[in-house]
Amino acid sequence: MRRQLNAVLLACFVAAFSAKGADAQVAISKQEVAPFRTVDFDWVDTSRGRRVPARLYWPADASSGRVPLIVFSHGIGGTRNGYTYLARQWAAHGIASLHVQHTGSDSGVWFGNPLGIVNRLQAAAQDGEAAARAIDLRFALDRMLSNASPYAGLIDPHRIVAAGHSYGANTTLLAVGARVIRSGRWVQFRDQRYRAAIVISAPPFYGEKNLTGVLANINVPTLHVTSTEDIIRIPGFYSPASDRVAVFNAVASPRKLLAMFQGGSHSMFTDRPLVGGPALNPMVKEATADLTLAFLDYAFTGQVTGLSHWNAAWRNILAEPPAGTLVATTPAQKLLQPPAPGRPAAMITEVRAEGRIAPGDDRSSTALLPGPPEQPAEIRMGR
Repeated sequence: MRRQLNAVLLACFVAAFSAKGADAQVAISKQEVAPFRTVDFDWVDTSRGRRVPARLYWPADASSGRVPLIVFSHGIGGTRNGYTYLARQWAAHGIASLHVQHTGSDSGVWFGNPLGIVNRLQAAAQDGEAAARAIDLRFALDRMLSNASPYAGLIDPHRIVAAGHSYGANTTLLAVGARVIRSGRWVQFRDQRYRAAIVISAPPFYGEKNLTGVLANINVPTLHVTSTEDIIRIPGFYSPASDRVAVFNAVASPRKLLAMFQGGSHSMFTDRPLVGGPALNPMVKEATADLTLAFLDYAFTGQVTGLSHWNAAWRNILAEPPAGTLVATTPAQKLLQPPAPGRPAAMITEVRAEGRIAPGDDRSSTALLPGPPEQPAEIRMGR
């Protein structure tokens, strides 16, 4: 089972390799005209002896206590320089984002003896690194909100969001309440400061079969993004896009949304410019970035106007989830699906109060189950 799990992770995370060179070029070429500034941090978590680099995208127009913050986790082989199309869109709308680099599963896996690359990728997918990634997010957020941080007083503590792609999507789910049973006890890494989550192309969750139990404790609003060709294919293993939908279905909170694009690929959501099709790729990137903004309006204010406008703009590239896989069909969810043949797109102007989180709402602050042991490398999250 572990060999199968590692093979899955190897296939779905290898997409990040080709992106790392382009990431820096995009950031440099557009920095002069961007309505934001970037700040690189080279933090070290001395308690673990682990480097935690990060890049902050800080909006030009920032006012005290009013800036939302998204903490982003990359896929395997990525860096803090990636997913610039998201960071730029967020910053342009007054949202800061902190892109955390996970040194145990970052671009370092591509360097060294080429014959050892499979072993390095498999090592990056082991239990200790999966746990360390979640702790990286907590450490980075601690640093941003510490008294020594010049940004702490500018960040809105009620609008902090976890986000990630691929392996980073799993890390995001851990940060907002996903849990696994190890040695007869629940192990989790929930950080209750996160009030919403953006989950892009989440692979099978560390080989777990009981997704309902794994994701039962997630009660913050979640946005899930995938495509019909978000497929993992390797010899001996096949993971269809319906696996990404299964993760969505297993999240217990009814405040969840799923968007599925027609076509594409698993790595289309990185900064790579051609994967998934040279015409579709930039459209999906723009649509995904726009959707995250509409989702945050929905999550924090209950407003669905942005979702309605988004559906009208992008319905031509949307797809229905595979037959029989979509459980939740809330009014808001209908706005993320293409209209049925012969029917107009859904138009909804409001949702019930239960569909939003207002500043100060404590519904995401339930009691923690027993936490992880002090040495995360000893936690086994595979099977």
